[in-house]
Amino acid sequence: MAKKIPLQKLSRILKPAQISQDPQDLDIYGRDWTDLYQPHPSAILFPETTKQVQGIVQWALKNKVALVPSGGRTGLSAGAFALHGEVVVSLAKMNKVLHFDATEPSVQVQAGVITENLQNFAASKGFYYPVDFASRGSSQIGGNIATNAGGIKVLRYGMTRQWVTGLQVVTGNGDILDLNKGLIKNASGYDLRHLFIGSEGTLGIITEATIALCPPPRDLQVVVLGLSSLEMIMTVFEKIRDVAQLTAYEMWTDAAQRCSREQLGYADPFKQSMPFYVLFEYEKQGPENDEKILDLIERLSSQGVIQDAVLSQNSQQDRAFWKLREDLTEATSHRPCYKNDVSVRVSQVPQFLVTIDQMIKKDYPDFSVVWFGHIGDGNLHINILQPESMDVKTFLKRCHGVDKALFKAIEDFGGSISAEHGVGLVKKPYLKHSRSKAEISAMKALKAIFDPGGILNPGKIF
Repeated sequence: MAKKIPLQKLSRILKPAQISQDPQDLDIYGRDWTDLYQPHPSAILFPETTKQVQGIVQWALKNKVALVPSGGRTGLSAGAFALHGEVVVSLAKMNKVLHFDATEPSVQVQAGVITENLQNFAASKGFYYPVDFASRGSSQIGGNIATNAGGIKVLRYGMTRQWVTGLQVVTGNGDILDLNKGLIKNASGYDLRHLFIGSEGTLGIITEATIALCPPPRDLQVVVLGLSSLEMIMTVFEKIRDVAQLTAYEMWTDAAQRCSREQLGYADPFKQSMPFYVLFEYEKQGPENDEKILDLIERLSSQGVIQDAVLSQNSQQDRAFWKLREDLTEATSHRPCYKNDVSVRVSQVPQFLVTIDQMIKKDYPDFSVVWFGHIGDGNLHINILQPESMDVKTFLKRCHGVDKALFKAIEDFGGSISAEHGVGLVKKPYLKHSRSKAEISAMKALKAIFDPGGILNPGKIF
């Protein structure tokens, strides 16, 4: 029999409207974008303040109730799933901008602020928040921080970690910690802020963050290239990087482009299909620099390195080109799809991709594999589409076989089993391929310090 959750004891902390057991809410807030599990939360809580979050944690500790923090639920590692009657703590109603500082510049926000709303707020003040990805319209800052989200601008601006100057968290002990307080310089011992960034809600619930902003980039130019081989992709990257202030360097394959064309109706940027596509974006530095870049593209084309190239002519075309890359997750959703995001050193990307691609073709010839990724920072997304003749159970079982080979290769290459979606439930069996026994032991010890009752997002990561 399932444990009875004493929700009535929350009446001193939350209003009735902040507690839901509606079946639709349970399904929506008990999951993320992973489609490998079925959610089974007991209730959804919607706190509006840090004090209310603290009260929830203290209630959970006293009553031995497991909590699953929930942001925008756009992750792909099942880090936000409630499978065993846990209570979900949604930060959706903690969505206020609290303070803007034009001198720093920075902005203090609650954890439920949507990424795109923060970007728009920064723009309205003449500044720029550069962490960007396709889920910007639904992902939340707290979730981005909890997974150290990356995205399409990492090459120039880095991960979420680089932009967090302060954090407020409620630990599994029920303590409120104000970490770093937005300071630029602070050499007063351990910087606990960085423990909570990427912790996937297992150490504490992030309730507020101070986010650094920067000046907006100059005019951006988007270019799409058609290339014949992986080696050419990295050759172009090295050459372009020498003359252009790159903000992004993205790759996808002909299989990915075919999905965009057939499922979304997106036109190919070239007259004929290419084995590999590259989108790069750079910040324009002036006519002389533009001329250098055009000359380089022409020279590489004459040498056969680049098969075709098209430069965006306006902002509308910029967006159309970017959609070719950003909408690939949607384009591959017409069939059940097993997804993985991994990373290796940038210089190792071609060798790694060839190794894995050849393995899958040899051992799983009936699998259709779609590759794309942030190749300029070493992050690849592997998408395996379920064969139409195969049932889901068989498909997932065989994909676990791919996982074993994939993550063993990751270990051999010294890479990461998760580049930007966290470990969650999906990847916890494979953590040993990226982290040593000593590291995992240290991580578990930290978990015990900040969450001794084991109530925060249990079963994730370890």
